[in-house]
Amino acid sequence: MSWALFTFVIATLRAATPLLLAALGGVFSERSGVVNIALEGIMLAGAWGAVYVSFLTGSAWLGLLGAIAIGVVMAGLHAIASIKYHADQVVSGTAINLLATGFTEFMLNRVWGQGGGSPKVASLPDIGPLNLIVYIAFGLAILSWVVLYRTPWGLRLRSVGEHPLAADTLGINVFKMRYAGVLLSGVLGGLAGAALSIGLLSRFVRGMSAGKGFIALAAMIFGNWNPIGAMGATLLFGAAQSLSTIFQLMGIEGIPSQFFNMIPYVLTMLILAGFVGKSVAPAADGVPYKKTT
Repeated sequence: MSWALFTFVIATLRAATPLLLAALGGVFSERSGVVNIALEGIMLAGAWGAVYVSFLTGSAWLGLLGAIAIGVVMAGLHAIASIKYHADQVVSGTAINLLATGFTEFMLNRVWGQGGGSPKVASLPDIGPLNLIVYIAFGLAILSWVVLYRTPWGLRLRSVGEHPLAADTLGINVFKMRYAGVLLSGVLGGLAGAALSIGLLSRFVRGMSAGKGFIALAAMIFGNWNPIGAMGATLLFGAAQSLSTIFQLMGIEGIPSQFFNMIPYVLTMLILAGFVGKSVAPAADGVPYKKTT
């Protein structure tokens, strides 16, 4: 029984890791006032970037940097559209998701001549029963909380997401802080993608983000836009995903495997239905800021 519990905990931590990294990215972006549903696309592009660079160089560490780089590029496109040109942030995020899907499928065929997935590449090392990226993710959750709630920079970031005009009046550059928040979401979203590919699988598979960016957004909301709250929520989602895998392996007679695959997504809908109205988003989240002269 104790071994079964240990296995379940390890599986939960592994499943929660990419969700946690993406949710932390969402926290920084939305705390600055920019809605970021592009996390799904950032994760997918980051997963591909990690594998591609690892394939070219034979180094998982350089692959990790590749994931961050392409994550920042994707987030940068969203930031420019949302902050500079005041585009609808949901539309911009959706466009990034579609771009990432098309780009990764095209590059799979272009680089490896196949649309299903890449060959195996160098992956990040394991430390004990867990991959290194798991420790990085939970360490970053604690660090993110400290940065947001215990540093002047974090206070400035939160202020532009709550009342940008007041922050501007106090001399805080609203645009720079929002760019910083969105680009940080690119860093963390890229790492989330790397966790999926070179952290947990050692290869890229077409569409491997599989809605995890949206689950991460739900976890961010459930966690009330707080890094520690998001960590708790992603552990809940990770546990649901682990249970669905365990049930499939058990092969319960008469119940199709697709039913168990639904568990994390059904949980996402239930949580969104039950908690979205009770969660309090940053006051200026999703509201473009136009500087008045």
